[in-house]
Amino acid sequence: MIGDGPFATSAGPILPGIVFPMLEVGDISKSFPAVKALDGVSLRVEAGEVHGVIGENGAGKSTLMKILAGIQPPDEGSLSLEGVPYRPRHVNDASEAGVVMIHQELNLVDDLSVAENIMLGREPRRFGVLDFGTMRKESARILGEIGATIDPRTRVGDLPVAQQQLVEIAKALSQETRVLILDEPTAVLSERETTLLFRLIRRLREQGVAIVYISHLLPEILELCDRITVLRDGRVVVETTPADSDADHLASLMVGRDLVDVYPPRMPIESDTRRLTVSGLTVPGHAVDVDFDIAPGEIVGLAGLVGSGRTEVAEAIVGLRPISAGEVRLDDEPVRFRSTRDALHRGVAYVSEDRKGRGILVDLSCIRNTTLPNLEAYGRLVPHRRRERAATEGWIERLDIRCPDARSPIRTLSGGNQQKFAVASRLDSEPSVILLDEPTRGVDVGAKRELYHLIAGLAEKGLACLMISSELPELIGLCHRIVVMRQGRTAGVVDGPTATEESIMRLAAGVEDHAA
Repeated sequence: MIGDGPFATSAGPILPGIVFPMLEVGDISKSFPAVKALDGVSLRVEAGEVHGVIGENGAGKSTLMKILAGIQPPDEGSLSLEGVPYRPRHVNDASEAGVVMIHQELNLVDDLSVAENIMLGREPRRFGVLDFGTMRKESARILGEIGATIDPRTRVGDLPVAQQQLVEIAKALSQETRVLILDEPTAVLSERETTLLFRLIRRLREQGVAIVYISHLLPEILELCDRITVLRDGRVVVETTPADSDADHLASLMVGRDLVDVYPPRMPIESDTRRLTVSGLTVPGHAVDVDFDIAPGEIVGLAGLVGSGRTEVAEAIVGLRPISAGEVRLDDEPVRFRSTRDALHRGVAYVSEDRKGRGILVDLSCIRNTTLPNLEAYGRLVPHRRRERAATEGWIERLDIRCPDARSPIRTLSGGNQQKFAVASRLDSEPSVILLDEPTRGVDVGAKRELYHLIAGLAEKGLACLMISSELPELIGLCHRIVVMRQGRTAGVVDGPTATEESIMRLAAGVEDHAA
């Protein structure tokens, strides 16, 4: 092989008339200490195809995508683009070759504007200085193509997560893209934004772009993809098509067994007392006069469209946002927490939807992430390392976390396993109330079942649970009651066992203004 760029061409010419796949992966293997992430994986993605890649957390999806995007090298195997060997040594190599990846964890610079992020590294210049006018005009054009109404001058750090995702997509599409890799792209998008993204993906497919699509939402995979590759334990289990599969079949292929009893039975609420009561809560700019309560052993869902104020209400309860009116009562005593740490010390735990920002510390070990919120329990001056490790290993076993070693940096884990540690770190303090904001985001179907049974088990032991989710089936399957928010207000309450997605959406969209 010769050549020192992302392509290393063979000595002989490519034979005319032969059509090669846009991307071909041959027998790729990759090992890390104590784990083999990929074991002889092969994959073909054609031009003008949406190819779904699915698997449990830890199946090897992220490792494979990082190899394609030049983030990590393979130990063995080959890569080629349209028949030409492809050896990206870093992300810039991949980008120059037209292989662009949009990560599940966003890769934006908060302090720069939307336009500066989209054009980062390729900024237009005029007379030797940055041409901000052209930068904003080009960014506005790309954002308009994907249906995003975002001012290019806006500081990225001031945008909600859903809009940051759209900026990331615009950034990828501002380049000459041959292969586009999308890792859980709809996890933070509203239904409208997801529809716009699907429309864009189909347009790119028509233009001949090869798209690799990773998602834990199996209906999404079946709707969008032309072919589907299932990974399990670092190997390809099967390649199939939507016509030959359904969600149940794909789920069983992913986990290697049939999934039964995904949602546990609801335990009856036997107490007339209220563990947490929210009355007339007003969060400036986000929520007005919100009311709900949770009994010991009850799971209450909080539903609503993106921007309805669900997250802001939870953040206000635990002291992350100011409260201008109303009150929060814990065991019928008024409380006003100064911080999440203060709330946790009083028995109210919060698991944020922003895993990297407020859930975990990516450069610390799994042990430290698990015990840090409750460090006082492991020693006043010097933490008891053996107890910390034993506690962490207990959570690894209880939540079936795929982790080579409790001492491993948490950044080496898949997103779903990081999410499990975020939940474990809050449960380690044995709270009486837990607020879970999108707890199953980025978590595979098998792990979701485990989390559902964990949450139900906590409720059975008397924990009061508030669960915020954009996935209506899991609210219906798990919750005793579902509070629906619209435009910062309580739109109504529906009974969990008899709720339907339609009844919730009618309240969320303003079709109805009363409890069902």
